[in-house]
Amino acid sequence: MSIDHARTLTLDRDKLFTARLHAARVRPYLATALFALHVVESRRVPTMAVDAHWRCYVSPAFVYRTSVEELAGVWVHEVSHLLRDHHGRSDRVARERGLTGPGERLRMNIAADCEINDDVFGEGLARPEGAVEPSSLLLPEGQLMEDYLRQFRLGPRTQHLAWLDCGSGVDGLPREWDLGPDGAHALSPQERDAVRFRVAEGITGRPGNVPQGWRRWAEQAFQPPQPWRELLGAAVRSAVSTPGVGEDYTYGRLSRRSAGIPGVVLPALRRRPPRVCVIIDTSGSVSDAELGSALLEVAAISRAVGGRRDLVTVLPCDASAQVVRPLCRAEDIPLIGGGGTDLRTGFARALRQGPCPDVVVVLTDGQTPWPASRPPCRTVVGLFHRAVRWDEDDPDYRPDSSPEWARVVTIGAAPTAR
Repeated sequence: MSIDHARTLTLDRDKLFTARLHAARVRPYLATALFALHVVESRRVPTMAVDAHWRCYVSPAFVYRTSVEELAGVWVHEVSHLLRDHHGRSDRVARERGLTGPGERLRMNIAADCEINDDVFGEGLARPEGAVEPSSLLLPEGQLMEDYLRQFRLGPRTQHLAWLDCGSGVDGLPREWDLGPDGAHALSPQERDAVRFRVAEGITGRPGNVPQGWRRWAEQAFQPPQPWRELLGAAVRSAVSTPGVGEDYTYGRLSRRSAGIPGVVLPALRRRPPRVCVIIDTSGSVSDAELGSALLEVAAISRAVGGRRDLVTVLPCDASAQVVRPLCRAEDIPLIGGGGTDLRTGFARALRQGPCPDVVVVLTDGQTPWPASRPPCRTVVGLFHRAVRWDEDDPDYRPDSSPEWARVVTIGAAPTAR
Protein backbone atom coordinates (compact mmCIF):
# COMPACT_ATOMS: atom_id res chain seq x y z
CA MET A 1 0.00 0.00 0.00
CA SER A 2 1.39 3.38 -1.01
CA ILE A 3 1.80 6.31 1.40
CA ASP A 4 -0.79 8.34 -0.53
CA HIS A 5 -3.27 5.45 -0.28
CA ALA A 6 -2.67 5.19 3.48
CA ARG A 7 -3.35 8.89 3.91
CA THR A 8 -6.70 8.72 2.13
CA LEU A 9 -7.96 5.61 3.89
CA THR A 10 -10.92 5.95 6.23
CA LEU A 11 -11.32 3.67 9.21
CA ASP A 12 -13.20 0.48 8.32
CA ARG A 13 -15.36 0.44 11.44
CA ASP A 14 -17.42 -2.53 10.24
CA LYS A 15 -14.29 -4.67 10.10
CA LEU A 16 -12.99 -3.30 13.38
CA PHE A 17 -16.26 -3.91 15.24
CA THR A 18 -16.65 -7.36 13.69
CA ALA A 19 -13.26 -8.18 15.21
CA ARG A 20 -14.40 -6.85 18.59
CA LEU A 21 -17.53 -9.01 18.44
CA HIS A 22 -15.37 -12.04 17.66
CA ALA A 23 -13.13 -11.20 20.61
CA ALA A 24 -16.16 -10.96 22.92
CA ARG A 25 -17.46 -14.32 21.71
CA VAL A 26 -14.23 -16.19 22.37
CA ARG A 27 -13.43 -14.29 25.60
CA PRO A 28 -16.92 -13.57 27.03
CA TYR A 29 -15.56 -12.59 30.45
CA LEU A 30 -13.86 -9.59 28.77
CA ALA A 31 -16.98 -8.42 26.89
CA THR A 32 -17.84 -5.64 29.37
CA ALA A 33 -14.37 -4.13 28.99
CA LEU A 34 -14.21 -4.56 25.21
CA PHE A 35 -17.45 -2.67 24.68
CA ALA A 36 -16.49 0.02 27.21
CA LEU A 37 -13.61 1.17 24.97
CA HIS A 38 -14.38 4.20 22.78
CA VAL A 39 -12.74 4.12 19.34
CA VAL A 40 -10.84 7.19 18.09
CA GLU A 41 -9.52 7.19 14.49
CA SER A 42 -5.88 8.35 14.35
CA ARG A 43 -3.24 8.24 11.62
CA ARG A 44 -0.48 8.97 14.13
CA VAL A 45 -0.86 5.62 15.87
CA PRO A 46 1.30 2.77 14.52
CA THR A 47 -1.39 0.10 15.07
CA MET A 48 -3.83 0.36 18.00
CA ALA A 49 -3.18 2.10 21.30
CA VAL A 50 -5.09 3.01 24.46
CA ASP A 51 -4.99 5.81 26.99
CA ALA A 52 -5.75 5.68 30.71
CA HIS A 53 -9.26 7.03 30.10
CA TRP A 54 -10.38 3.97 28.11
CA ARG A 55 -10.13 5.41 24.61
CA CYS A 56 -8.72 3.19 21.87
CA TYR A 57 -6.82 4.98 19.09
CA VAL A 58 -6.86 3.04 15.81
CA SER A 59 -4.84 3.42 12.61
CA PRO A 60 -7.03 3.04 9.48
CA ALA A 61 -4.07 1.58 7.56
CA PHE A 62 -3.50 -1.04 10.26
CA VAL A 63 -7.15 -2.15 10.14
CA TYR A 64 -6.99 -2.27 6.32
CA ARG A 65 -4.01 -4.64 6.24
CA THR A 66 -4.91 -6.85 9.25
CA SER A 67 -7.31 -9.78 9.25
CA VAL A 68 -10.41 -9.84 11.46
CA GLU A 69 -8.97 -12.75 13.45
CA GLU A 70 -5.75 -10.87 14.25
CA LEU A 71 -7.64 -7.65 15.01
CA ALA A 72 -9.65 -9.59 17.59
CA GLY A 73 -6.38 -10.53 19.27
CA VAL A 74 -5.26 -6.88 19.28
CA TRP A 75 -8.58 -5.83 20.85
CA VAL A 76 -8.05 -8.27 23.73
CA HIS A 77 -4.40 -7.27 24.05
CA GLU A 78 -5.12 -3.54 24.33
CA VAL A 79 -8.01 -3.85 26.78
CA SER A 80 -5.85 -6.15 28.90
CA HIS A 81 -3.41 -3.29 29.49
CA LEU A 82 -6.21 -1.17 30.95
CA LEU A 83 -7.78 -3.91 33.04
CA ARG A 84 -4.42 -4.70 34.61
CA ASP A 85 -3.73 -0.99 35.29
CA HIS A 86 -0.40 -1.05 33.48
CA HIS A 87 -0.26 2.75 33.23
CA GLY A 88 -0.64 3.18 36.99
CA ARG A 89 1.80 0.38 37.76
CA SER A 90 4.34 1.78 35.27
CA ASP A 91 4.18 5.19 36.89
CA ARG A 92 4.78 3.64 40.32
CA VAL A 93 7.70 1.56 39.07
CA ALA A 94 9.22 4.61 37.33
CA ARG A 95 9.10 6.61 40.58
CA GLU A 96 10.41 3.79 42.75
CA ARG A 97 13.29 2.77 40.45
CA GLY A 98 14.11 6.15 38.94
CA LEU A 99 13.30 5.04 35.39
CA THR A 100 13.10 7.97 32.96
CA GLY A 101 13.23 8.54 29.22
CA PRO A 102 11.51 6.93 26.22
CA GLY A 103 13.82 3.90 26.33
CA GLU A 104 12.62 2.92 29.80
CA ARG A 105 9.00 3.47 28.77
CA LEU A 106 9.53 1.17 25.79
CA ARG A 107 10.95 -1.42 28.19
CA MET A 108 7.81 -1.09 30.31
CA ASN A 109 5.64 -1.64 27.22
CA ILE A 110 7.60 -4.79 26.34
CA ALA A 111 7.38 -6.08 29.93
CA ALA A 112 3.64 -5.39 30.05
CA ASP A 113 3.18 -7.23 26.74
CA CYS A 114 5.06 -10.22 28.15
CA GLU A 115 2.72 -10.31 31.14
CA ILE A 116 -0.33 -10.41 28.86
CA ASN A 117 0.80 -12.43 25.84
CA ASP A 118 2.08 -15.56 27.56
CA ASP A 119 -1.43 -17.04 27.78
CA VAL A 120 -3.86 -14.70 26.02
CA PHE A 121 -3.88 -16.23 22.52
CA GLY A 122 -5.16 -19.55 21.25
CA GLU A 123 -8.57 -21.14 21.78
CA GLY A 124 -10.22 -19.03 19.08
CA LEU A 125 -7.99 -15.96 19.43
CA ALA A 126 -5.30 -15.51 16.76
CA ARG A 127 -1.85 -14.27 17.74
CA PRO A 128 -1.23 -10.92 15.96
CA GLU A 129 1.90 -10.58 13.87
CA GLY A 130 4.79 -9.24 15.94
CA ALA A 131 3.20 -9.96 19.32
CA VAL A 132 5.89 -10.08 22.02
CA GLU A 133 6.06 -13.24 24.12
CA PRO A 134 8.43 -13.99 27.04
CA SER A 135 10.02 -16.91 25.18
CA SER A 136 11.23 -14.60 22.39
CA LEU A 137 13.35 -12.79 25.02
CA LEU A 138 14.39 -16.04 26.74
CA LEU A 139 12.23 -15.14 29.73
CA PRO A 140 10.00 -17.46 31.79
CA GLU A 141 6.23 -17.34 31.42
CA GLY A 142 3.64 -16.46 34.04
CA GLN A 143 5.32 -13.45 35.62
CA LEU A 144 4.22 -9.86 36.17
CA MET A 145 5.41 -6.75 34.36
CA GLU A 146 7.45 -5.66 37.39
CA ASP A 147 9.29 -9.01 37.41
CA TYR A 148 10.07 -8.91 33.69
CA LEU A 149 11.50 -5.39 33.96
CA ARG A 150 14.28 -6.71 36.20
CA GLN A 151 15.27 -9.44 33.75
CA PHE A 152 16.08 -7.73 30.43
CA ARG A 153 17.55 -4.59 28.92
CA LEU A 154 17.15 -3.05 25.49
CA GLY A 155 19.59 -4.60 23.05
CA PRO A 156 19.87 -6.83 19.98
CA ARG A 157 16.97 -9.05 21.09
CA THR A 158 14.61 -6.08 21.39
CA GLN A 159 15.84 -4.06 18.40
CA HIS A 160 12.96 -5.23 16.23
CA LEU A 161 10.48 -3.88 18.82
CA ALA A 162 11.45 -0.20 18.52
CA TRP A 163 8.11 0.46 16.74
CA LEU A 164 6.07 -0.90 19.66
CA ASP A 165 3.69 1.66 21.15
CA CYS A 166 0.50 0.61 22.89
CA GLY A 167 -0.07 4.14 24.18
CA SER A 168 -0.17 6.00 27.46
CA GLY A 169 -2.58 3.38 28.79
CA VAL A 170 0.47 1.12 29.15
CA ASP A 171 3.35 3.27 30.38
CA GLY A 172 1.56 6.40 31.67
CA LEU A 173 3.47 8.76 29.35
CA PRO A 174 1.08 11.07 27.39
CA ARG A 175 1.19 10.83 23.58
CA GLU A 176 0.64 13.54 20.99
CA TRP A 177 -2.58 11.86 19.89
CA ASP A 178 -4.09 11.61 23.40
CA LEU A 179 -7.31 13.53 24.01
CA GLY A 180 -6.45 13.82 27.70
CA PRO A 181 -8.64 13.61 30.82
CA ASP A 182 -10.97 16.40 29.65
CA GLY A 183 -11.48 15.04 26.14
CA ALA A 184 -14.67 13.43 24.90
CA HIS A 185 -15.76 9.92 25.87
CA ALA A 186 -13.40 9.51 28.83
CA LEU A 187 -14.47 7.05 31.53
CA SER A 188 -14.43 8.39 35.06
CA PRO A 189 -12.43 6.53 37.73
CA GLN A 190 -15.71 5.26 39.12
CA GLU A 191 -16.77 3.87 35.73
CA ARG A 192 -13.36 2.26 35.20
CA ASP A 193 -13.57 0.50 38.57
CA ALA A 194 -17.08 -0.70 37.74
CA VAL A 195 -15.85 -2.23 34.45
CA ARG A 196 -12.95 -3.94 36.21
CA PHE A 197 -15.27 -5.32 38.86
CA ARG A 198 -17.65 -6.78 36.29
CA VAL A 199 -14.78 -8.49 34.48
CA ALA A 200 -13.32 -9.83 37.74
CA GLU A 201 -16.77 -11.10 38.72
CA GLY A 202 -17.13 -12.87 35.37
CA ILE A 203 -13.71 -14.48 35.72
CA THR A 204 -14.24 -15.79 39.26
CA GLY A 205 -17.65 -17.12 38.18
CA ARG A 206 -16.15 -19.40 35.50
CA PRO A 207 -12.57 -20.19 36.60
CA GLY A 208 -12.32 -23.41 34.59
CA ASN A 209 -12.40 -21.49 31.28
CA VAL A 210 -9.98 -18.69 32.17
CA PRO A 211 -6.16 -18.64 31.82
CA GLN A 212 -4.08 -18.61 34.98
CA GLY A 213 -2.93 -15.02 34.44
CA TRP A 214 -6.50 -13.73 34.43
CA ARG A 215 -7.48 -15.81 37.47
CA ARG A 216 -4.52 -14.36 39.34
CA TRP A 217 -5.55 -10.85 38.32
CA ALA A 218 -9.17 -11.34 39.39
CA GLU A 219 -8.31 -12.93 42.73
CA GLN A 220 -5.26 -10.88 43.76
CA ALA A 221 -4.18 -8.00 41.55
CA PHE A 222 -7.56 -6.28 41.32
CA GLN A 223 -8.70 -6.85 44.89
CA PRO A 224 -5.70 -7.55 47.12
CA PRO A 225 -6.57 -8.75 50.62
CA GLN A 226 -7.09 -5.78 52.90
CA PRO A 227 -7.84 -6.07 56.63
CA TRP A 228 -10.46 -3.33 56.55
CA ARG A 229 -12.47 -5.26 53.95
CA GLU A 230 -12.50 -8.26 56.25
CA LEU A 231 -13.54 -6.03 59.16
CA LEU A 232 -16.36 -4.42 57.19
CA GLY A 233 -17.63 -7.78 55.95
CA ALA A 234 -17.50 -9.20 59.48
CA ALA A 235 -19.34 -6.16 60.84
CA VAL A 236 -22.15 -6.56 58.29
CA ARG A 237 -22.42 -10.32 58.86
CA SER A 238 -22.51 -9.76 62.60
CA ALA A 239 -25.24 -7.14 62.26
CA VAL A 240 -27.49 -9.29 60.06
CA SER A 241 -27.08 -12.38 62.27
CA THR A 242 -27.80 -10.65 65.58
CA PRO A 243 -30.84 -12.09 67.46
CA GLY A 244 -33.94 -10.10 66.55
CA VAL A 245 -32.74 -9.06 63.11
CA GLY A 246 -35.05 -10.45 60.46
CA GLU A 247 -37.30 -12.12 63.06
CA ASP A 248 -41.07 -11.72 62.99
CA TYR A 249 -44.20 -13.58 64.02
CA THR A 250 -46.15 -15.52 61.42
CA TYR A 251 -49.34 -17.57 61.38
CA GLY A 252 -47.95 -19.63 58.52
CA ARG A 253 -46.56 -21.92 61.19
CA LEU A 254 -48.20 -22.25 64.58
CA SER A 255 -46.35 -21.89 67.83
CA ARG A 256 -45.68 -25.10 69.76
CA ARG A 257 -47.30 -23.45 72.76
CA SER A 258 -50.67 -23.51 70.99
CA ALA A 259 -51.04 -27.14 72.02
CA GLY A 260 -51.16 -26.09 75.70
CA ILE A 261 -53.90 -23.48 75.14
CA PRO A 262 -56.89 -25.19 73.42
CA GLY A 263 -58.89 -22.88 71.18
CA VAL A 264 -56.14 -20.25 70.98
CA VAL A 265 -53.99 -19.89 67.87
CA LEU A 266 -50.51 -18.52 68.57
CA PRO A 267 -48.09 -17.40 65.84
CA ALA A 268 -44.55 -18.77 65.65
CA LEU A 269 -41.40 -16.64 65.61
CA ARG A 270 -39.74 -17.16 62.24
CA ARG A 271 -36.48 -15.80 60.86
CA ARG A 272 -36.54 -14.29 57.38
CA PRO A 273 -33.53 -13.05 55.39
CA PRO A 274 -32.49 -9.60 56.69
CA ARG A 275 -32.98 -6.49 54.55
CA VAL A 276 -30.02 -4.14 54.15
CA CYS A 277 -30.05 -0.50 53.01
CA VAL A 278 -26.69 1.00 51.97
CA ILE A 279 -26.46 4.80 52.28
CA ILE A 280 -23.61 6.18 50.13
CA ASP A 281 -22.26 9.65 50.85
CA THR A 282 -22.09 11.41 47.45
CA SER A 283 -21.15 14.86 48.76
CA GLY A 284 -18.39 16.96 47.21
CA SER A 285 -15.88 15.89 49.86
CA VAL A 286 -15.99 12.25 48.67
CA SER A 287 -13.69 11.52 45.72
CA ASP A 288 -14.54 9.58 42.56
CA ALA A 289 -12.12 6.86 43.66
CA GLU A 290 -13.98 6.50 46.97
CA LEU A 291 -17.31 6.33 45.16
CA GLY A 292 -15.86 3.57 42.97
CA SER A 293 -14.73 1.78 46.12
CA ALA A 294 -18.24 2.20 47.57
CA LEU A 295 -19.71 0.31 44.60
CA LEU A 296 -17.33 -2.56 45.30
CA GLU A 297 -18.39 -2.56 48.95
CA VAL A 298 -22.05 -2.74 47.91
CA ALA A 299 -21.34 -5.92 45.97
CA ALA A 300 -19.40 -7.32 48.94
CA ILE A 301 -22.30 -6.48 51.26
CA SER A 302 -24.69 -8.42 49.02
CA ARG A 303 -22.39 -11.43 49.38
CA ALA A 304 -22.39 -10.98 53.17
CA VAL A 305 -26.16 -11.54 53.18
CA GLY A 306 -25.94 -14.68 51.07
CA GLY A 307 -25.92 -13.10 47.62
CA ARG A 308 -29.56 -12.00 47.88
CA ARG A 309 -29.40 -8.77 45.89
CA ASP A 310 -33.17 -8.43 46.13
CA LEU A 311 -32.70 -7.78 49.85
CA VAL A 312 -30.19 -4.94 49.33
CA THR A 313 -31.15 -1.36 48.44
CA VAL A 314 -28.83 1.59 47.76
CA LEU A 315 -29.51 5.22 48.70
CA PRO A 316 -27.16 7.98 47.40
CA CYS A 317 -27.21 11.00 49.71
CA ASP A 318 -25.43 14.34 50.06
CA ALA A 319 -27.38 17.15 51.75
CA SER A 320 -30.59 15.45 50.64
CA ALA A 321 -31.57 11.85 50.05
CA GLN A 322 -31.95 10.59 46.46
CA VAL A 323 -34.03 7.68 45.18
CA VAL A 324 -33.81 4.33 46.98
CA ARG A 325 -32.75 1.78 44.37
CA PRO A 326 -32.82 -2.02 44.48
CA LEU A 327 -29.47 -3.65 43.83
CA CYS A 328 -29.37 -5.33 40.41
CA ARG A 329 -25.80 -4.55 39.38
CA ALA A 330 -23.57 -2.30 41.47
CA GLU A 331 -22.29 -0.34 38.48
CA ASP A 332 -25.86 0.52 37.43
CA ILE A 333 -26.41 2.59 40.58
CA PRO A 334 -26.12 6.31 39.69
CA LEU A 335 -24.21 8.06 42.49
CA ILE A 336 -25.76 11.51 42.17
CA GLY A 337 -24.74 14.39 44.42
CA GLY A 338 -21.77 16.66 44.92
CA GLY A 339 -23.17 19.18 47.38
CA GLY A 340 -22.98 19.39 51.16
CA THR A 341 -23.50 16.51 53.56
CA ASP A 342 -26.39 15.66 55.87
CA LEU A 343 -26.84 11.92 56.19
CA ARG A 344 -29.73 12.43 58.62
CA THR A 345 -31.92 12.83 55.54
CA GLY A 346 -30.59 9.52 54.27
CA PHE A 347 -31.46 7.74 57.50
CA ALA A 348 -34.94 9.27 57.48
CA ARG A 349 -35.53 8.19 53.87
CA ALA A 350 -34.17 4.68 54.47
CA LEU A 351 -36.39 4.12 57.50
CA ARG A 352 -39.49 5.36 55.64
CA GLN A 353 -39.19 2.75 52.91
CA GLY A 354 -41.35 -0.31 53.18
CA PRO A 355 -40.49 -2.77 54.46
CA CYS A 356 -38.09 -1.13 56.91
CA PRO A 357 -34.47 -2.38 56.66
CA ASP A 358 -33.04 -4.57 59.40
CA VAL A 359 -29.52 -3.17 58.88
CA VAL A 360 -28.33 0.19 57.57
CA VAL A 361 -24.77 0.39 56.19
CA VAL A 362 -23.37 3.91 55.72
CA LEU A 363 -20.32 4.57 53.51
CA THR A 364 -19.10 8.11 54.21
CA ASP A 365 -16.12 10.34 54.98
CA GLY A 366 -17.77 11.19 58.31
CA GLN A 367 -18.14 14.92 57.67
CA THR A 368 -21.86 14.93 58.44
CA PRO A 369 -24.28 15.39 61.34
CA TRP A 370 -25.77 12.12 62.62
CA PRO A 371 -29.27 11.27 63.86
CA ALA A 372 -29.78 12.36 67.48
CA SER A 373 -31.24 9.00 68.51
CA ARG A 374 -30.49 5.37 67.71
CA PRO A 375 -32.37 4.12 64.61
CA PRO A 376 -34.67 1.11 65.11
CA CYS A 377 -32.18 -1.15 63.31
CA ARG A 378 -28.53 -2.16 63.40
CA THR A 379 -26.09 0.35 61.87
CA VAL A 380 -22.64 -0.21 60.37
CA VAL A 381 -20.53 2.78 59.28
CA GLY A 382 -17.74 2.39 56.70
CA LEU A 383 -15.63 5.52 57.21
CA PHE A 384 -13.41 6.65 54.31
CA HIS A 385 -9.97 7.36 55.71
CA ARG A 386 -9.01 10.98 56.29
CA ALA A 387 -5.67 11.93 57.86
CA VAL A 388 -7.17 15.29 58.89
CA ARG A 389 -10.81 16.35 58.77
CA TRP A 390 -11.52 20.04 58.29
CA ASP A 391 -13.65 22.68 56.62
CA GLU A 392 -11.66 25.19 54.57
CA ASP A 393 -14.35 27.85 55.25
CA ASP A 394 -14.24 27.31 59.02
CA PRO A 395 -10.81 26.63 60.57
CA ASP A 396 -12.44 25.70 63.88
CA TYR A 397 -14.75 23.13 62.30
CA ARG A 398 -14.66 19.63 63.74
CA PRO A 399 -16.95 17.00 62.22
CA ASP A 400 -19.32 15.13 64.52
CA SER A 401 -17.78 11.89 65.71
CA SER A 402 -19.44 8.67 64.63
CA PRO A 403 -22.34 7.74 66.93
CA GLU A 404 -21.81 5.26 69.74
CA TRP A 405 -24.71 3.12 68.55
CA ALA A 406 -22.99 2.31 65.22
CA ARG A 407 -20.31 -0.25 64.44
CA VAL A 408 -17.55 1.77 62.73
CA VAL A 409 -14.88 0.46 60.32
CA THR A 410 -12.25 2.75 58.76
CA ILE A 411 -11.97 2.10 55.01
CA GLY A 412 -8.67 2.35 53.12
CA ALA A 413 -6.25 2.69 56.04
CA ALA A 414 -4.69 0.58 58.76
CA PRO A 415 -7.47 -1.61 60.19
CA THR A 416 -9.48 0.04 62.93
CA ALA A 417 -12.93 -0.84 64.19
CA ARG A 418 -15.11 -0.37 67.21
